Amino acid sequence: MNSFARKLATAGSALALAASGLLLASSPASAATSCHGPSCTGLDPSTTVCQNDARTVRTGDWGVELRYSPTCRAAWARKTSGASFDTDIRVSNSRGDSRSVHYGGHGTVYTAMVNDKDVSARACETRAYATIETHCTGWY
Repeated sequence: MNSFARKLATAGSALALAASGLLLASSPASAATSCHGPSCTGLDPSTTVCQNDARTVRTGDWGVELRYSPTCRAAWARKTSGASFDTDIRVSNSRGDSRSVHYGGHGTVYTAMVNDKDVSARACETRAYATIETHCTGWY
């Protein structure tokens, strides 16, 4: 192989390696969807970019958390521990949109998101023992 062909092959290999690195690096980001405000309602925060800047903005008496993404302007509820087997976790906004999930008492669960653009949201935890009790975070 002459020196020109060797340089061309080396350059081609380097280019192919760089291109494959870009494709692999962009795969996780491209797998996450983007939404904003109302278009986030009903979406799973773990499959969107909303989880990237999410923070807990309120925590209820029993530990339910209200999570909020400033980028997406969306909110969801999360529970990580300390509940009975008959517990429902719910997020709702001041327009009446809500999403809920059943929590079995172990691990972490979270609801789908609701719009939090120009409205308020809160998270609630409802436990059913002999009576039904609900504790909520403050509105955010």
